Amino acid sequence: MKKGVIVKYKRFILSTGILALALGIWSFSDDLFQISKNLEVFASLYKEVNINYVDDINSAKFLKTGADAMLDGLDPYTEFVPESEIEDYKLHYVSTQYGGIGASIFSRNNKVYISGVFEGFPAQKADVRPGDQVMQINDIVLDGKNSDQVSQLLKGSKGATVKLLTKRDDAQPVEKNLVRDEIKQPNVSYYGMVDGNMGYIKLDRFLENSAQEVTDALVSLKKNNPNGIILDLRSNGGGILQEAVKIVNLFVQKDIEVVSQKGKVKEKNYTYKTAATPLAPDIPLVVLVNSRSASASEIVAGSLQDLDRGIIIGQRSYGKGLVQQTFPLPYNSLVKITIAKYYVPSGRCIQEIDYTHRKDDGTLTKVADSLMHEFKTKNGRSVYDGSGIYPDIFIKPENYANVTQALIGKLLLFDYATKYRASHTKIADAHSFTLTDAEYGDFVKYLADKNYTYNTTTEKVLTALKGEATKEKQFDQIQAEYDVLKNKLANSKKNDLQLHKAEIKQALENEIISRYYYDKGRYEANFKYDKELAQAVKTMQDKNQLAAILKGDGSYKVIGKPVLAAVVDKDKKADNDK
Repeated sequence: MKKGVIVKYKRFILSTGILALALGIWSFSDDLFQISKNLEVFASLYKEVNINYVDDINSAKFLKTGADAMLDGLDPYTEFVPESEIEDYKLHYVSTQYGGIGASIFSRNNKVYISGVFEGFPAQKADVRPGDQVMQINDIVLDGKNSDQVSQLLKGSKGATVKLLTKRDDAQPVEKNLVRDEIKQPNVSYYGMVDGNMGYIKLDRFLENSAQEVTDALVSLKKNNPNGIILDLRSNGGGILQEAVKIVNLFVQKDIEVVSQKGKVKEKNYTYKTAATPLAPDIPLVVLVNSRSASASEIVAGSLQDLDRGIIIGQRSYGKGLVQQTFPLPYNSLVKITIAKYYVPSGRCIQEIDYTHRKDDGTLTKVADSLMHEFKTKNGRSVYDGSGIYPDIFIKPENYANVTQALIGKLLLFDYATKYRASHTKIADAHSFTLTDAEYGDFVKYLADKNYTYNTTTEKVLTALKGEATKEKQFDQIQAEYDVLKNKLANSKKNDLQLHKAEIKQALENEIISRYYYDKGRYEANFKYDKELAQAVKTMQDKNQLAAILKGDGSYKVIGKPVLAAVVDKDKKADNDK
């Protein structure tokens, strides 16, 4: 190893030793002695491996691997972010702004394709479309490059020119010069009026300015004198805690506790209260959640539920009751650490996974039903901790059939939408567009020579049966019956395109509509199929039911189940606050 490198290591060890000595002088505590001891061991280990290992080592990668392994024993939200990943971290967790062309991409067969474009940004203005192949960026050939590498080529400083060589279908490649713009993906991806004169707000994340975006949407919707507001937090993975507090404050009076955080370091314990006069304190309110609504989404839903300010509709939320804070590290790196658990106004913490008490084999456990505690909302309704936010009205989630999942996964809906867009210059508006039976028939013909193999649940059971029978040397005795069943299942699958026509058609319409009306069109097209949205409208139109729920009247039914049963008979099988 070079002399200069060894000198650097000596300086590193010296500085570590000084730190250890300082810690020792500072306190005689066993904990601090262990810290200084372990720091010295870690530094020595790092030095010896780098100097003596048989092959050259990427020091930065080596440190990142060690840090990740160390933090992995805590929870998935405590993480080390090196300088090289800071910008991606900020984009994912803090801000939604970056310089780019306003397009998303994916790789297939070592080629790069456009998967979507954002309305009003350079790609859409230059008629770049989903399905277009991107062959070169600034004369750099993209064959074999992964999505991350291509994404880095597309992003950069605002105002810089990006030269794309694109190809559509079998046409000749076309060169396009785009000027990067500041791409700002909104936290509120859609708002507008829906059936029943209800205002609807779709909030995707709780990053910078999310509360202001919800405020702006609410101000606009109030001009229509809405009969109620629907705040859609489905699949919202969370974000900044303070943004969640501000959003609750839009519907709740000033100086009301929204959430508190409590951890080991007492100085970081804090209670967040509403600080402003609410914008909509009396308008009926429904919050939509599902199993992917997490963190800050659960703070909003849980607080509004505990304060009896709104009705929660959907499925049980994710169950993340942990708070993170970032701390700067040397050389522009940082660490994000879980510093506390948060508690909504009733006093409950909805954290589901117990990361502290692992099993002997290291596996994680969920909070046991027997350890869950009952809490009371402002009006005395029963709510429970330890397992996410339970909706006041539960809607059974619908899953796509295997055939539909296969068509989506194999990108056959995507490809057909590309084909459809090429031959149809315009379609009806997003609310009213539907595929005719003849057009669906054309789609079925399109699939005739396409591969979209999939296994049904019955086929999986049959395959498992064959495996067990073979192990027990009994398969020969049942093979004739097995073959008959297998053939019948194969013939039955041929009817799946008609049997599941409604949901396939819905998914295909949504993909086609996005080619003309972008993300806004997707939302508007889905409104007519959205059961949770329909239930929200129905609930707020029924003043008696609305009042009964908020008063804790257990006499009403939740989709066929008593309210208490919906809470007690829990699903037994079953991004981040800063």
